[in-house]
Amino acid sequence: MRKLPLLLAFCFALLFTTTLPAAEKPNIIYVMADDLGYGDLGCYGQKRIKTPHLDKMAAEGTRFTQFYAGSTVCAPSRCVLMTGLHLGHCYIRGNGKINLRPSDVTVAEVIKPAGYATGLFGKWGLGHEGSGGMPTRQGFDEFFGYLDQHHAHNYYPTFLIKNEQRVKLPNVVPKEGEWGQGVATKKVQYSHDLIMQEAMRFVDAHASEPFFLYLALTPPHANNEARSKGMEIPDYGLYKNKDWPEAQKGTAAMISRIDSDMGALLAKLKKHGIDKNTIVFFTSDNGPHAEGGNDPHFFDSNGPLRGIKRALYEGGIRVPFIVRWPGHVPAGKTSDHIGSFVDFLPTAAELAGTKPPQNLDGLSFLPACLSETKKQKQHDFLFWEFYEQGGRRAVRMGDWKGVINSFDITGEMELYDVTKDIGEANNVAAAHPALVARIRAAMRKSHVPSKLWQVRGKAKKRVKVK
Repeated sequence: MRKLPLLLAFCFALLFTTTLPAAEKPNIIYVMADDLGYGDLGCYGQKRIKTPHLDKMAAEGTRFTQFYAGSTVCAPSRCVLMTGLHLGHCYIRGNGKINLRPSDVTVAEVIKPAGYATGLFGKWGLGHEGSGGMPTRQGFDEFFGYLDQHHAHNYYPTFLIKNEQRVKLPNVVPKEGEWGQGVATKKVQYSHDLIMQEAMRFVDAHASEPFFLYLALTPPHANNEARSKGMEIPDYGLYKNKDWPEAQKGTAAMISRIDSDMGALLAKLKKHGIDKNTIVFFTSDNGPHAEGGNDPHFFDSNGPLRGIKRALYEGGIRVPFIVRWPGHVPAGKTSDHIGSFVDFLPTAAELAGTKPPQNLDGLSFLPACLSETKKQKQHDFLFWEFYEQGGRRAVRMGDWKGVINSFDITGEMELYDVTKDIGEANNVAAAHPALVARIRAAMRKSHVPSKLWQVRGKAKKRVKVK
């Protein structure tokens, strides 16, 4: 049974639900790839990997150029997305085996009382089997995929989770890990394809009512347990005859597979006649990776940005972000609005005609989506912190970005004007002491200590500029 505070939050949401007819409430689809870089799509400058459907989606909608993930790694980025709280005080601030609590309120729980069917397909990462953090105990009517991020490394697992039960698969994984991770020797069913099938079924089943589909895809994340052969894919498709390393063929094929599936999803919306009543978001949970044999520099996956996954430079947290809603979101537009995953919950609540919980860190960016720039509220700043590799902190404040490559707020800060220096090559901290002091104050204000999250590992050497 849910705890009383959450029940009261549910009733609060019901109380403030608008009286819009169900047909006028848009369906909401949020698609998130895993470790897809800012430069991995054609519409963001990619030259070698083909992404025609996502490029078309951008042409039919608005492409954001200054949108940020919740974190530079998986689980905390998803926690920020689902709860609207930044890393300074959200419950899950790093990768681990921590579960959301019954008192934590997710996007699904906020909009479900407004009449939305809610489904999650793919990678959750915020609650394990039997815990209160399972998606079906956090507002989702349906779930199919991976609960645990280690399990999600394996594209040919022996099981996936449907709602709260394991579904056995015919793949064979010798020496399977505790969480289902490992490397299959008999590869029969590819998890991504199964997840897409379930997501498509969900759309078919709920095409006549408002629905929220959270499609948390696993490609192009690597199977880390497979080491240099970790870019697992049934076939290399367009890239099979390329004179490229095998891992790069796999990376490209994964991204193109996402692209073709996005094309199929958008086509399904048109088939059901709900294309113009569905807002679709597409993004990635953090920057590109250097795992499973993948070389992020081969395809220039971070584009003009500095750093990759696990860095708090732009390449670790600035992500591709496309919004499409025919007749509402302007077609072919590029937006420089500064936003973050923290903004999705209040945006979804506004779309659903209901009220989000109080004291969120996010702001609805629906006006920015609709190109109503004068109505769009702006953040004073965005905040990130990272507990691995000795710890890091970062703040985006207007045009400026402050980065400390340690967990010590008094440590050396690098300062960049990321509107003029997108690659963060010219540290101008010495010339702006007052601004550095303001950013330090924002970092200090944002961090709430937690016994669950302590800095681990040693600080890595300074990340080189590209």
